[in-house]
Amino acid sequence: MSTAGSSAGSDAGTGSGEKHAAGAFDVRNVIAALIGFYGVVLVVVGLVDNDEDALAKTDGFNANLWVGLAMIVFALAFALWTRLRPIVVASPETGDDAPAPPAH
Repeated sequence: MSTAGSSAGSDAGTGSGEKHAAGAFDVRNVIAALIGFYGVVLVVVGLVDNDEDALAKTDGFNANLWVGLAMIVFALAFALWTRLRPIVVASPETGDDAPAPPAH
């Protein structure tokens, strides 16, 4: 049995020396949720309130619908950004912010 391979995985379950993604505490998730929620509300309002009086205010352009769709796309972009580039934070036990050395 080799000790070189087992030492790298020995701290995996204890929480000491580990770094993890911020997850739900990432501010980008909060921004994406809020803008996505408001976007859905605007899309619903744009679909429900599209009579002649509402369209006359914007020269026939359904602003609520299109801005709501743009907000949903923006929220999806934020969510994708969070997935592709997660913020890595140090565990409270270590307290260091230096990147971990590459495993060989």
